[in-house]
Amino acid sequence: MITKRHITALLSCLILACSALAQELKSPDGQLKMNFRIADNGTPTYQLFYKGKEVIKPSKMGIELEGNTTKMEFGAEADIKQEQKDVKTSLYDRFSVASTSTNSFDETWQPVWGERKNIRNNYNELAVKLVQQETNREMVVRFRLFNDGLGFRYEFPQQKNLVYLTIKEERTQFAMTGDHTAFWIPGDYDTQEYDYTTSKLSEIRGLMKSAITPNSSQTVFSPTGVQTSLMMKSKDGLYINIHEAALVNYACMHLNLDDKNFVFESWLTPDADGTKGHLQAPAQTPWRTVMVSDDARNILASSLTLNLNEPCKIEDTSWIKPIKYVGVWWEMITGKSEWSYTNDLPSIQLGKTDYTKVKPHNRHGATTENVKHYIDFAAKNGFNAVLVEGWNVGWEDWFGNSKDYVFDFVTPYPDFNVKEIQDYAKSKGVEMIMHHETSGSVRNYERHLDTAYTFMKKYGYNAVKSGYVGDILPRGEHHYSQWINNHYQYAIEKAADYKIMVNAHEAVRPTGICRTYPNLIGNESARGTEYQAFGGSKPNHVTILPFTRLIGGPMDYTPGIFEMDCHNGSHVNATIANQLALYVTMYSPLQMAADFPENYERFPDAFQFIKDVAVDWDDTKYLEAEPGQYITVARKAKNSNNWFIGNVAGEKGHTANISLSFLDAGKKYIATIYADAKDADYKKNPQAYEVRKVVVTNKSKLVQKSVPAGGFAVSIIQVTDKNKLNGLKNL
Repeated sequence: MITKRHITALLSCLILACSALAQELKSPDGQLKMNFRIADNGTPTYQLFYKGKEVIKPSKMGIELEGNTTKMEFGAEADIKQEQKDVKTSLYDRFSVASTSTNSFDETWQPVWGERKNIRNNYNELAVKLVQQETNREMVVRFRLFNDGLGFRYEFPQQKNLVYLTIKEERTQFAMTGDHTAFWIPGDYDTQEYDYTTSKLSEIRGLMKSAITPNSSQTVFSPTGVQTSLMMKSKDGLYINIHEAALVNYACMHLNLDDKNFVFESWLTPDADGTKGHLQAPAQTPWRTVMVSDDARNILASSLTLNLNEPCKIEDTSWIKPIKYVGVWWEMITGKSEWSYTNDLPSIQLGKTDYTKVKPHNRHGATTENVKHYIDFAAKNGFNAVLVEGWNVGWEDWFGNSKDYVFDFVTPYPDFNVKEIQDYAKSKGVEMIMHHETSGSVRNYERHLDTAYTFMKKYGYNAVKSGYVGDILPRGEHHYSQWINNHYQYAIEKAADYKIMVNAHEAVRPTGICRTYPNLIGNESARGTEYQAFGGSKPNHVTILPFTRLIGGPMDYTPGIFEMDCHNGSHVNATIANQLALYVTMYSPLQMAADFPENYERFPDAFQFIKDVAVDWDDTKYLEAEPGQYITVARKAKNSNNWFIGNVAGEKGHTANISLSFLDAGKKYIATIYADAKDADYKKNPQAYEVRKVVVTNKSKLVQKSVPAGGFAVSIIQVTDKNKLNGLKNL
C-alpha cells in the first residue's frame, strides 16, 4: 500500500537525484565550461574548465550563519538540539535543486571614462534555485560565464523562513589544481599597502612573517591568508585571477589557503562584534570572480569586473572629468615640509585652540604663497588641478590618538587663505582638489560630510582626496568590514549629490563600483609611490599591480618622480623612463605629476611626455605582459588619433619587440621615444635616459630595451604636415 508519506519520500528522492546531476554552462565562445552539482550531503559545488583543462576543481559553496543557542545541553537530547542548530545556521549543505534558468546577454556600453570607448558585456547565465528541505529556506546561486572568466554570487529572495541573516563566515572555495605560482600580499583587515611576494602556494606559510611589514593600521588573520585580487600562474601556463565584483553592503573577501590541498576558502572581514555581516532578504552578495587565460594580456584587458557591476546611476555625468594634477604632497611625504602649522601645541581641541596665538614652525607646506607656486606651475604646463594637503587645522595631533573629533574639514590654518586661493586658481584656469583626512574617524566624517561638501562647492572644489589613515573609529571596526564599506559607499553617493569626484585613500580596494558611480575616479588601496620615500618598493612592484590591485579599478599611484634620492634619505627604485611609462601602464583617469616643480624643470625633455600623455582613452592594446616581469601597453587618446605606449620592467629588465599594426594604415606618425640610456641603473644612475624621434607607420616594429626597474614611453602623433617629417628617420 502506497501512502501519502511514501509519495512524499519518493518525491524527495527524485528531487535529490535530479539535483545530483551536473548543470553545465559554457562561455559564449565555448572556451570556458562550468559545472554545477549538488554533493551527496546537499552541498552546492562548482567546477571550472578552460580549453578542456581543469582550472577549479570541484569546490564547495555556501554561507554559515550565526546561531542563537546559548544554553549548554548534554546527552542525546543535546545532540538533537545541536543538529537542529546546525540546520538553522547552515546555508552550505542539505540543499536540493528546486529549479534552474538560463539566459544569454550581449550588449555594448560606453563608460564615462575608461580604457576603451566601448565595452562589450557578453555572457551566458545559469541561475540555480536551491531549497533546504528541513527549513524550507531558499537560496539562488547565479553564475555568469564570460569569455574571460566566471562570476557567481548568492542571492536570498524574500521569504518567510529567511529574513535576517547574521553571517558567521562565507564558505566559498576555490580549489586549485596544483602548487601554482602566486603573486600575493598578506591577508589583512586594515591595509593592502604591502610589497608583493612571488612564491609557490606551498611557500606562503613560510614567507608570511617576512611579507608582513609595518603599517599605520593592520590586522593579519592567518599564516596562509592572502588578499584579492590574487594572481596566479599554473605550471602548464594558465593565468588565473581570483577577485570579487560589486562589493556593496558586504564585508571584503580575503582568501585563506589550505596549503596541503591547495584549496582557498573565502574569509570575510569581521565587524567590531566579530560577526562577518548582516543582511535582510531580499539580498545578495558581491560576485566572486575567476579570470583565466593562457595569455597574460587577456587578464589585463578583461572588463569582467566592470561588467558585473550595475550601470551608471548618475543621470548627468557631464561634471565628471579625468584630471591630470600636481600638488603639495610629495613635499610632506619626503620630509621637505609638514602638514602641521606649529610645534607649540602638544594637543588641540577644535573650536578651542587659537592658532593666531602660537608660533608657526615655518615648515608648513600648505601656505597661500607655496600653493600659488604650484598653481602657476600647473597653468604653465597644462595641468587641470592642484591638490593641497595640510591646509586645515588639526594636524598637530591627528594620528594615533584614537581621537574622534580630529578635523572639521572647513577651518584653514592662518597661512592658508581659501578665498584668495580660489580666485587665484580661477584666474589661471586651474581647479583645486580638496583633501579630507579622516584619521580613521568615520563617524566624525559623516557628522561633517554635508558641511564639508557644501564648503567645497562654495570655494570651487569639484574633487576630493579622502584618507582613512590609522585605526578605525568606532573602535574595533576594521577598514574592510561591512559597516565601514557602507560608509565608503555613502560618501561616494553623497558626493554625487554635490557633483563632487572622489579619490579615496586607505579605503577598501575597488571592485568595479566606478561603473555605477563614475565620480569615484580613483582609489589608493595598495602600496603607492609614497612607499618609495618610506624605504622603497620592490623593482617589480609596478609589473604586478595591474594584475592585482588594478583589476578592480584605477589607482591613484602618483607617479612621475624624477629625483630618486629623497629629502629623507630614501631612494626611489625606478628610472625616469620607468616613471614616464607608468602614466600608460597604470591606468587611471586621475594622474598626478608627483615630484617637485623644480625637478621637472631640470629634465624638460622628459617632462614633455607627462605634459603630452592623455588620461582618457578610446582604445587600449596590451602588447606584452608577464606578471612580475614586464608590461607593454598602447593606448589611443580620447577623440584623437594619437597613441601612447608604456613599458615597465621588473628585476631582470626586458627587451620589447612590438608591432605598431594598431596604427591606421596609410598614415604617418612621429614617434617620440623616451627610453633608458645604456648606462641607466635604478640604483646608481636612474636619471640616465635618451629621447629620439622617428617616423612610424602601421608596418613599423619597435625593438627597445628596458633595464631592471626601467622602461620606456612613446608618444605617437599623427602627422598631417609632411614638412614636419624632414630630417627624421623611419623606424
